Amino acid sequence: MTNENLEEIALFPIPNCVVFPGMVFPLHVFEPRYRDMVQQCIKRRMPLAICHTEKVIHEVTPAESKAQALMQNQDTYKPHAIFSAGLCELVNTTDDGRLLINVFIDRRLELVEETQSLPYKIGRCRPYLDHVFTDSECEQANVIKDKIIHRLIAFSGGDPSVVSRLESPEWADKTAQAFSFEVFSIIQLEANTQQAILEDRSALSRLQRVLDVLNQR
Repeated sequence: MTNENLEEIALFPIPNCVVFPGMVFPLHVFEPRYRDMVQQCIKRRMPLAICHTEKVIHEVTPAESKAQALMQNQDTYKPHAIFSAGLCELVNTTDDGRLLINVFIDRRLELVEETQSLPYKIGRCRPYLDHVFTDSECEQANVIKDKIIHRLIAFSGGDPSVVSRLESPEWADKTAQAFSFEVFSIIQLEANTQQAILEDRSALSRLQRVLDVLNQR
């Protein structure tokens, strides 16, 4: 894939936050530079990526200037190179200027190069796609999908809202690939585990990871 085919994405680093395709992610944006970022995303129809962070490189201290703090804050929150993204919708603007938005997550991406670092990060990204499914893997994945559904129903304690959702035709008809992402609208695992699942290119493997975690509970 040439650089001309790369997609420009705004990066919103949020520690311990991993999102998956198929989710609608609500976000409360209060920092001025990220308000500007969201407004640019909406104006330009540029996707916004929600990125789990790798590590804290530098802790900002009260004695540092605003310019220093801004630069070092970019280093504090280093986004993972694999993330999910989608277009933003403005839901509401508060009296003091904070933004309430929904991000319609619809794709996984891999950061290729950073084109802007301040006041917020923008990068050129390529699609992060699954490996081709074999018929055998598809059959195995559907079996695991059914096991996960039964485990989640059991964990729900008979909660009607959860049971009706999981037993609905909409969920029964989801492909194993879609289910391996959208199941995280129902459950939440530790962030690094979810990041590893996000980076997994096999729906079969992702579903097995989820089932393994559920079986340990």
